[in-house]
Amino acid sequence: MSGFEPFAELDARYSHESATAGPWPAAEELLTTAEIYWLSTVRPDGRPHVTPLIGVWAEGALYFSTGAAERKARNLAANPEVMLTTGVNTMSQGLDVVVEGRAQRVTDEERLHRLAAAWESKYGPEWHFDVRDGAFLHTGHVALVFEVSPRTVFGFGKGAVFSQTRWRFG
Repeated sequence: MSGFEPFAELDARYSHESATAGPWPAAEELLTTAEIYWLSTVRPDGRPHVTPLIGVWAEGALYFSTGAAERKARNLAANPEVMLTTGVNTMSQGLDVVVEGRAQRVTDEERLHRLAAAWESKYGPEWHFDVRDGAFLHTGHVALVFEVSPRTVFGFGKGAVFSQTRWRFG
């Protein structure tokens, strides 16, 4: 997705009068460099579930992994619609980003090898993954890998000129 610019619009209702729509490269940089993301899924009974996790922004999508028996994987089996958030816990500066999309399992081993290299490059050798049978292997555990291609991304600029930008994809 290099060079791709989604359609951006400022929501004036939630923005300072001098604010302009945020630039997509700033949001993409945050998605690339963030160490922690918060994944929101829906349990089969309709209750929300939120959990922090690590992930990688690559190839225009956000990727995360989970064990097949974990709550988030079981939730995704029933409803693949998700939100992933990241940002900073301050009001005076920074950007928070919310990615809306559908989590889809990645099983292509060539792609998984690229993603495993991206994980290790970002988080260090303690996050080395082997790839086998369409999944990551780490210290004897199997992890399913999911891709979330953004449908909509919201950016919340903070500081003296607060803003709310919506980037639409497709």
